[in-house]
Amino acid sequence: MASANARVPDFFIVGHPKCGTTAMYMMLRGHPQIFMPDNKEPRYFATDLRSRYYEQRMGSGQHFLHTLDGYLELFAPARADQRAGEASATYLISRAAAGAIAEVQPDARVIAILREPASFLRTFHLQMISSGVETERDFGRALALEEHRRRGERVPEGAHRPEMLLYSDHVRYTEQLRRYHDAFAREQVLVLVFEEFKRDNDGTLAQVLRFLDVDDSYRPEAEVETPSVAAVRFAPLHAATNRLRAARAAPTAAGPLARGANALLSGPLRNGPLGSAWRRLVYTERGEVDERLMAELRVRFKPEVEALGEYLGRDMVSLWRYDEL
Repeated sequence: MASANARVPDFFIVGHPKCGTTAMYMMLRGHPQIFMPDNKEPRYFATDLRSRYYEQRMGSGQHFLHTLDGYLELFAPARADQRAGEASATYLISRAAAGAIAEVQPDARVIAILREPASFLRTFHLQMISSGVETERDFGRALALEEHRRRGERVPEGAHRPEMLLYSDHVRYTEQLRRYHDAFAREQVLVLVFEEFKRDNDGTLAQVLRFLDVDDSYRPEAEVETPSVAAVRFAPLHAATNRLRAARAAPTAAGPLARGANALLSGPLRNGPLGSAWRRLVYTERGEVDERLMAELRVRFKPEVEALGEYLGRDMVSLWRYDEL
């Protein structure tokens, strides 16, 4: 149970990853009527996806939250006149999160973002490599490893949440949404489409703000872009880059070394020739898209797209161009 005076979040961006959740988080947290903590991914309610190295990582100085009171402390700075929310992209694939959120906040408003399955999984695979979770760089071979990994075989040492490497499980969109509709009234769940969000940032943002009952005329002062995923050339240097980026996003949760490095590497330095040289050293261009594999995936996931369209009452087949198969 939470403390009597604890501030409980009013809304949740539940995922999927690589579908614009970060961009939406960045847009919303600048709104004067909205509070979102520096820690973008608390993941508190995805108890079934907790790291297999959980206790070890807890001792490493990283900000992992494991009690309800500890989690709710993230929202203590929110003013009484603000909507408080968080964004954890694993909440949609999690089988536990919907019910757990409803138990703590039955009046929650939930925002889910879905993306065309084949492009989603390809980008997600790149993210898993970038994060040091996936070691199989060939997308097709990574997909073929699913059944081995489901049995606990051929799981990379760095895969702290092996379930995330069961790629096809991420595309059970209808099942995932149904968990939230079982836990909340339909009007409490807003389903967005990544491709529409990307095409019309302002229109999608206004839709979300109306859903949250805040001023929908707000627009961010600076343009917010969805972070791209580059192919990693040197994993240790990429890991260092991620630590510095995390320290900039949440300085209070960072170690002194990362804070000091960021103080030395000011914005102009990061964005100038030095930053460009670093990015060329650490990253390389993405490989070419395997169009044959992408076509096979689209055929494979077409029944799910059709079921999703029927469930939502929208023509998802045409929207994602599955009618061209």
